[in-house]
Amino acid sequence: MTGRRRAACALAALASATALLLTGCGPGASAGPAGGTRSVSGSDEATVKDMQQKLDDAESAAAQADSNATQDN
Repeated sequence: MTGRRRAACALAALASATALLLTGCGPGASAGPAGGTRSVSGSDEATVKDMQQKLDDAESAAAQADSNATQDN
């Protein structure tokens, strides 16, 4: 495996793990909040937006790495 392909695989794995973490699809995740309704504070919302931006950046980097690897082959 080339270095770029390894980097692409690592980024894809990171993006997948981040997506699972953000959506709560890990083991033991429930379909909704335990308390019924849930309020989101401003700092929580900022954290979610920051995580979403990082996820988007990771997915973009993985797609670029994949494109680069495809072009090299």
